[in-house]
Amino acid sequence: MSFKAVVLGAAGGIGQPLSLLLKNNPLVKELALYDIVNTPGVAADLSHISTPAKVVGYLPPDDGLKKALTGADIVVIPAGVPRKPGRCSDRRDDLFKINAGIVRDLATGIATSAPKAAVLVISNPVNSTVPIVVEVFKKHGVFDPKKIFGVTTLDVVRAQTFIAEVLGDLSLASSINVPVVGGHSGVTIVPLFSQSSHALPSNYASSDLQALTTRVQFGGDEVVKAKDGAGSATLSMAYAGAEFAEKVLRALKGEKGIVAPTFVHLSSDKSGGETIKKEVGKDIDYFSAPVELGPEGVTKILSLGKLTDSEKALVEAAVPELVVSIEKGVSFIAPSKL
Repeated sequence: MSFKAVVLGAAGGIGQPLSLLLKNNPLVKELALYDIVNTPGVAADLSHISTPAKVVGYLPPDDGLKKALTGADIVVIPAGVPRKPGRCSDRRDDLFKINAGIVRDLATGIATSAPKAAVLVISNPVNSTVPIVVEVFKKHGVFDPKKIFGVTTLDVVRAQTFIAEVLGDLSLASSINVPVVGGHSGVTIVPLFSQSSHALPSNYASSDLQALTTRVQFGGDEVVKAKDGAGSATLSMAYAGAEFAEKVLRALKGEKGIVAPTFVHLSSDKSGGETIKKEVGKDIDYFSAPVELGPEGVTKILSLGKLTDSEKALVEAAVPELVVSIEKGVSFIAPSKL
């Protein structure tokens, strides 16, 4: 069994390497690329690679978005404007408005042309863009909470890598299992190091653990600063997006026992969602938690498990930020904007 994958924003800094990785995935039989520029060239370039997936690039004219989406099994959305150095509130608001508008329009296309596809949202800020996609789907009467995912995998990838660095063996990184919960920005990112499959050294200081947590939470800033105005985390995000997409594809194919943290609407598993709400002490609609994936998308939302006191404090700090970000996304979608 193989699938049609679609990348919306395929000509961008995340979109191109993500498309390359999906072209190399044996579960992908057809890869449709969409962007406002350059997708025919990106598709032609990728089509020369000796893997089975057929690649076609689409532009907005002649119903390009509809053609790209028709028959899609999985849609990945990295489209949007990247972060830049600085934390000016005006800049953040401008970034949100631009990306929110882009995601709204793409979500409208998916809702009308591929409403049953699994939708993987990478576009920042994920804590707000996922609610935007959900509200658009609701307004079109096609909302299935089991099929809409916020991709938080980069936080997991960073946690794996940073733990391996502490242990002095990067060859361990891909085998480390460490849940990262909450959301996908700043203090909403909560790495649960106490549940890591590879424990940190027994003499690891609490101040070092705090620094490690902060590094996972603000790893994106590290990359933005290092690129010195030339971009944000594109290559690592593409890798993380492809990793999560592969898990979703394997689950769609029927493979059992696939679990990954992802930012979902908690109604996707009512029992698991209610457990999360009790654990975080808030009647919240979205949260990133370990999710068991299946052919229909979300099969089960897993408990956060036993948290240390410091991890409980991190969750407590994350929730108010999440509430604001979620509401920002929900309120962006109004009848006049569709």
